[in-house]
Amino acid sequence: MSPACAGSTGWTRSRWRRRADALAEIVLYHNPRCSTSRQALELLRERGVEPRVVEYLKTGWDRATLERLARGAGGATALLRAKEPGAADLKGATDAALIAAMMADPILVERPVAESDRGVRVGRPPERVLEIL
Repeated sequence: MSPACAGSTGWTRSRWRRRADALAEIVLYHNPRCSTSRQALELLRERGVEPRVVEYLKTGWDRATLERLARGAGGATALLRAKEPGAADLKGATDAALIAAMMADPILVERPVAESDRGVRVGRPPERVLEIL
């Protein structure tokens, strides 16, 4: 962990590790080609957290998972990767329509998405994943 990070939070590596040990599993829905997703994974590992990594572009999505993540993130719109060309066509769509589109085209989901017993966070910026430790 960088000295600036340690100073800004007051948390040491061992303190993060103890905190992480007390938590249930963290799942990181990850795209290894995305630098922000790789940064989020690195931040977790620096704190002694080894998340269960799901490469969703390989595995795809199921409705139940997307619905759960959307509830935790504040709606399916929060999961939508607005930069993708197909996202413009979904402006104003219902959560059900967004989830159906995300199932059909997994790249439409923003990355990374982290989930633990403390909630769901879209890792933009990547430090947001630390909020659910």
